[in-house]
Amino acid sequence: MSFADQIADDLVALGVSGDGVLVVHTAFSSFGGRVGAPANLIEGLRIAAGARGTVVMPSMSDDDEQPFDAISTPCKGMGIVADTFWRMPGVSRSDSPHSFAALGPHAAEITAPHPIDVPHGFDSPIGRAYDLDAEVLLLGVGHDANTIVHLAENVAGVRYRLPKYATVMRDGHLVRHHYDEIDHCCANFALLDAWLEARGHQQRGFIAGAPARLASARDVVAAALEQLRENEMVFLHPRGVCAECDEARASVEQ
Repeated sequence: MSFADQIADDLVALGVSGDGVLVVHTAFSSFGGRVGAPANLIEGLRIAAGARGTVVMPSMSDDDEQPFDAISTPCKGMGIVADTFWRMPGVSRSDSPHSFAALGPHAAEITAPHPIDVPHGFDSPIGRAYDLDAEVLLLGVGHDANTIVHLAENVAGVRYRLPKYATVMRDGHLVRHHYDEIDHCCANFALLDAWLEARGHQQRGFIAGAPARLASARDVVAAALEQLRENEMVFLHPRGVCAECDEARASVEQ
């Protein structure tokens, strides 16, 4: 059995339903060389997603100084699997500093133009995946890497924001576009493990030896929203623990 087939079998056993939208966040290092190359893992994801399935991965750049180019800008900060995925034949990639890449029937819809100002709102790749009732697969990473949680923060209307900018090309000139973004240390997104599992809304297992989590995007957002509506600061560390969270708290208090 090939690496890809074994990965696909493990994913199906975990609960990947197939023929829907599968949003994937992964750290290739977590596999310890047990799946061959990143392309093997991607092929396994495609097999598990099914012939009518759409695989989605983050594809954003870490460089705020250079304008984003969907054809050439790497996304190394997202990991080698994501940086391999967007380069593969047939993969669509959104032309935005907050880019996502997708392959499958819903790829064009998910990667259509989206605003810079609200990276993870409903009018974004992750918001569109949510609308399509996506599954979220975390391979070798936890919910701190789960971008769908930022959609919940947007829906909840949390007030914390940090100033950001992205360099874009306008009328042949480089322009720095300033905006405020929901941002902080995401370590406390790990709270979602307990919230989801208390409701039976998350499956855990191992894919080629790497820890894996699988949940519905809608269940993730619903669990996060329930907590955010009680305490909008639930994902922020207490003061003095984390500089990023301190900045986020300060933005509300100003």
